[in-house]
Amino acid sequence: MKASKKAILALEDGEVFEGRHFGYEGESFGEVVFNTSMTGYQEILTDPSYTGQIVTMTYPMIGNYGVNSRDVESDKVQVSGFVVKEYSKVYSNFRAEESLGDYLKRNKIIGLECIDTRKLVRHIRTHGSKKGVLSTIDLDIKRLVKKAKVSPSIVGVDLVKRVTCSKPYKWTEEPYFVDKDSANSKVDQLKLFEVDHRKKIYNVVAIDCGIKFNILRDLVYHGCNVTVVPAKTTAGQIMAYNPDGVFLSNGPGDPEAVTYVVETVKNLLGKLPIFGICLGHQMLGLALGGKTYKMKFGHRGGNQPVMRLENQKVEITSQNHGFAVDMSSIKDKQVLQTHINLNDKTSEGLEHKKYNLFSVQYHPEASPGPHDASYLFDKFIKSMKMNY
Repeated sequence: MKASKKAILALEDGEVFEGRHFGYEGESFGEVVFNTSMTGYQEILTDPSYTGQIVTMTYPMIGNYGVNSRDVESDKVQVSGFVVKEYSKVYSNFRAEESLGDYLKRNKIIGLECIDTRKLVRHIRTHGSKKGVLSTIDLDIKRLVKKAKVSPSIVGVDLVKRVTCSKPYKWTEEPYFVDKDSANSKVDQLKLFEVDHRKKIYNVVAIDCGIKFNILRDLVYHGCNVTVVPAKTTAGQIMAYNPDGVFLSNGPGDPEAVTYVVETVKNLLGKLPIFGICLGHQMLGLALGGKTYKMKFGHRGGNQPVMRLENQKVEITSQNHGFAVDMSSIKDKQVLQTHINLNDKTSEGLEHKKYNLFSVQYHPEASPGPHDASYLFDKFIKSMKMNY
């Protein structure tokens, strides 16, 4: 077998990690972050919220179940680079269609393995997320560190415009499940799961800031006719669809840079039910007069503990964000904090006493991941039913 090529990850503060390359050969830049999930690497790779980031997995072996054409959250790989402790060249799963390495190579994404990922994660936790460069073509350490230092930051940059759709479209696909009677047979025996032929009652407009496919699947599953619109769609254009509710999607980067979405949300407040997830939560916070801030290293993984304040219950949640809402900056006394992160007490949810709206910072549509928060989709349906 041909030996893997050397690759280097250099951070802006001078920290350097030398390992072996897999996937694509080249050079890429991004904010270096880490994710603590044990599974779901294909969903992570294709999540638009990771645009502009080099993702490090904390689980030691990645790639052992391969890649397939179904477990994607967008139409392409979104990360700038992928870092693991050990890449499994051998994969085994009845749904697998190709190896992770071939998948990265086909999508022109650089992979790095055989580095001390624990050391890298501890460095990020201590010093915060850093700009970095991942290269297989330039192996000069001093030059790479300099490149990382002068590379662009994601702060103040509108990354939403890179991932939003170009024109409106309808989404009709529901969640899919493995047929229990044929779980060990062919991949093509996966099928869409129909829920009692549920009628699509509510018309929902989803503002695409980098929306994950599984959010759309869950909205359809819960009885919604879903129209996805570009991020620059105005409030007037949205109201022209005569929607029963509006969904504000997840997405990458600094929410304060996406001023046009904030303006749209301001103009929708009080007019109809609104549900926001992740960046959508931040957009609501900004539209309600608050501010956001960049976190030291963010929350990324499938095991974040969140307390639901109304009943003190704890949910284990899937998360991916590096910015948070400063709830103390919202002066409107009608705004309530509904959830907090138990690790660092940051805001994880809000709602309004007067307006029919609510949002969470985490991902209730987690796929794969915990389903503790799936009730939030039912809550959105109930909010539209009350407004009907």
